[in-house]
Amino acid sequence: MKVDHLLFGAAYYDEYMPYDRIEKDMEMMVKAGMNTIRIAESTWSTWEPEEGVFDFTHLDRMLDAAEKYNISVIVGTPTYAIPSWLAKKSEDILALTHSGQNTYGPRQNMDLTSPIYRKYAERMIRKLMEKVAGRKCVIGYQVDNETHHYDTCGTRAQTMFVEYLKNKFPDIKEFNHEFGLNYWSNRVDNWDNFPDIKATINASLGAEYQKFQRDIVTDFFNWQIDIISEYKSPEQFITHNFDFEWHNYSYGMHPEVDQRSSAKRMTVAGCDIYHPSQYDLTGHEITACGNIIRSLKNDNYLILETEAQGNQAWLPFPGQLRLQAYSHIGNGSNSVMYWHWSSIHNAIESYWKGVLSHDLAENETYREAGCIGNEWKAIGDHIKNLKKENKVAIVLDNNSLTGLSYFPTETNGKSSYNAVYRAFSDALTDLGIEFDVIPADTDALQRYDLVILPALYSAREEFLNAVNSYVEAGGNVIASFKTAFSDEYLKIYSDTQPHIINKCLGIHYDQFTYPKDTGLIFADSPVVGCPVNNQSNQPEETDSNIASATTAVQNIISSATSKCMQWMELVTCDTAESLARYDHKYWGKYSAVTLNRYGKGNAAYIATLPDSDTMITIISQIMDRLNIKEPSKLPFEKQPGLIVKQGINDFGRHVLFFLNYSDEEKTVKNISGNANALLTESFIPAGTSFNIEPWGVAILEYND
Repeated sequence: MKVDHLLFGAAYYDEYMPYDRIEKDMEMMVKAGMNTIRIAESTWSTWEPEEGVFDFTHLDRMLDAAEKYNISVIVGTPTYAIPSWLAKKSEDILALTHSGQNTYGPRQNMDLTSPIYRKYAERMIRKLMEKVAGRKCVIGYQVDNETHHYDTCGTRAQTMFVEYLKNKFPDIKEFNHEFGLNYWSNRVDNWDNFPDIKATINASLGAEYQKFQRDIVTDFFNWQIDIISEYKSPEQFITHNFDFEWHNYSYGMHPEVDQRSSAKRMTVAGCDIYHPSQYDLTGHEITACGNIIRSLKNDNYLILETEAQGNQAWLPFPGQLRLQAYSHIGNGSNSVMYWHWSSIHNAIESYWKGVLSHDLAENETYREAGCIGNEWKAIGDHIKNLKKENKVAIVLDNNSLTGLSYFPTETNGKSSYNAVYRAFSDALTDLGIEFDVIPADTDALQRYDLVILPALYSAREEFLNAVNSYVEAGGNVIASFKTAFSDEYLKIYSDTQPHIINKCLGIHYDQFTYPKDTGLIFADSPVVGCPVNNQSNQPEETDSNIASATTAVQNIISSATSKCMQWMELVTCDTAESLARYDHKYWGKYSAVTLNRYGKGNAAYIATLPDSDTMITIISQIMDRLNIKEPSKLPFEKQPGLIVKQGINDFGRHVLFFLNYSDEEKTVKNISGNANALLTESFIPAGTSFNIEPWGVAILEYND
């Protein structure tokens, strides 16, 4: 979705303020260059304090003030936090989960399938839409808030699941076979005798129920979209603030919602990204999570929530708030909005601090926000609607995430799928390689020169055959351990691993273990028994540019400094070249990193998860060897802490964002041509250098 200006602002709740100061708040927002507020998603109990009794006083005040100060409004449906009277309406409303019956108090405790909940939620949505649909300040709607399935598994949901299975498997014998239910006498002889899903020991069945639960979320979104669409005008958008797996900050793909399916009927995808700050600020979360959302619709997206001051440990150093904002825009977002405008004076988020502190006065965070807002007034037209044209993609898959939560590759038993994704994402970001995120879809492969498969544990044979064909025709693949191990129902393939794609990878393995005190040895010669450049089993010759590539990986990182963090497969090379082996007394004869030429393309395999520095080295060396159709030089000299993002703006000009994620000044040489530095309004000739202050930003716009 294109915008005519960047959206900049915060969530604002008149209901939360300790006294009437709405005029003062709007004046302060305008002074800071803010132009948008998000309202309404959390206040059902204020607007309907008793069943059927509605009071929209605060809503009217916010809309009136927004129109007076020319501030746009995004209205959220307040359905994720129900009033206490509704919770008592029926036992049907609060969700029954694997942990037991939910109680009232926390948000997001309801059963999304409950017809009683939906009846009252629909009435609330319609009452809200009647109030806001005609207001000129309302530019769009946010359906619900950070929606998940909340582990709904009551009687109604399980009955729906059985019907879902019946449609997929008309023959119950086929169902029993596909899910391996002979094990421990788990066969289901009749659909009427289907067991309670909460106690299943069958990972295939448990994972299928989680897939069904994600479908519940998609249905819930579409139900709300249908209602809102009856009222909204054509120019108003519909979005949602998707969130992510939470590791005390936004981390990776969320296990409880199929974001790609859920976003299909939305105008624009949105999200909430939170990340560590101060010396832990890296830019990795902005990239890893933002790329997921940008790729949902292959379009610009909205940052609907991020932190201003945030968590008490996250108070940003001077410059970091601005750095974060430009990082979001450089990644393809058309907005930056904070939770919350002001720090809240009671309840659970009292110390999740907003733009303003508890005294509600100007502070350093507010003043830096004002710097952002007023800079965007000046240069926003040059950096909005940034078009990204990436040649690299990472495949992410909800079912693989579920599979590895049942069968983790870490000894501590945590889900490791997002850790593998982040290892690749962070390494690419540090190397200056931007990427999209795609599903395991055969058609998506063809758009990219390189496709990465991190722990694609659950993989359909159709897709794996397509991977072989893609490489044979000239594409490039990097796969990690645990890829192509099971089918779409988590049934483990019973032939050579990795299933099917062992053909393009030129390897096989049949044993694996957890690493302990194990590193990697990079070789400038092949491991014994692993032939190099063996083309006897290849379909056709490789391109000449690969033949002239570097012939060996050098010992950049020593075995003493590299470390295998989780999982290790004992790989034997068939036609592949071994780039690294394990530094281990007994496992040292096996390969850990391999590269195989197959047809016109190349396929690499990483059989373990190394530490971050080693992963950067591995990716860098593999990239040097790949048959990329149009190899492009990085538009900067690589330096630690320097991240560069790029795209094409509305004027058709190439824009580079130089982001200094360090507390040291950086000197950067402009190697891409003559450019205008947007933030300093200066001309940077080709070949000259410029400085970026600690936690600073430079944006260069090129006419050519």
